[in-house]
Amino acid sequence: MKCLAVALSVASSSFLFAATPEKFSTSAGELQLTPIQHASLMIQAAGKVIYIDPALGRYEGLPQADYILITDIHGDHLAPTVVEKLRKPDTVILAPKAVADKLTGCTVISNGETKTVGAFQVEAIPMYNLKPAANGTIFHDKGRGNGYVLTYGGKRLYFSGDTEGTPEMKALRNIDVAFVCMNLPYTMTPEAAAEAVRAFHPAIVYPYHYSQSDLSVFAKALAGTGIDVRLREWYPK
Repeated sequence: MKCLAVALSVASSSFLFAATPEKFSTSAGELQLTPIQHASLMIQAAGKVIYIDPALGRYEGLPQADYILITDIHGDHLAPTVVEKLRKPDTVILAPKAVADKLTGCTVISNGETKTVGAFQVEAIPMYNLKPAANGTIFHDKGRGNGYVLTYGGKRLYFSGDTEGTPEMKALRNIDVAFVCMNLPYTMTPEAAAEAVRAFHPAIVYPYHYSQSDLSVFAKALAGTGIDVRLREWYPK
């Protein structure tokens, strides 16, 4: 999937360089989350390093992984060469079976399952298309990929992966921080993403995996809901 840089301007919202870490307080200490590019990001907490979908972006100078979570088989989520650079002999990789079929050394986690790695609890959330795209293609079949809810120190962080606003997403509860995708024809529109976010009402939401989507539409659709919409630049020049 081709990723393009986008120029965005929304009143009262600030855009930060993609490598700027986001910091969250938890009962177990600080958690830092660093956007890398598109759907790729790094989490640092409890002295551990977690990558989610390390695929796009630059990884020179970044630490190796203790844990890696992969959502799907597409090249903007699964890049075996990047994984090999980041993994150590004891790195734990959690991924759906479709990914494990393409990448050695994975621990399979399927929709609805929960696994604990170190101080982190990982729940696999279904991610899929509700209907075919205009050309009749279903880009994400139900059951193939995972979104994830990562819990650490009482904080619950949701990473949608590639999905539409499914019943499973809308049924989420007690999400502190959500990362929600939007880009056609692969996932959903900003309006559909905002509708789904309103349903599960996270305290904070970051649009990611958005390509050329108009984030101002997403932000305006959530105005007045009490949800903290944080816009960041996920496509560094």
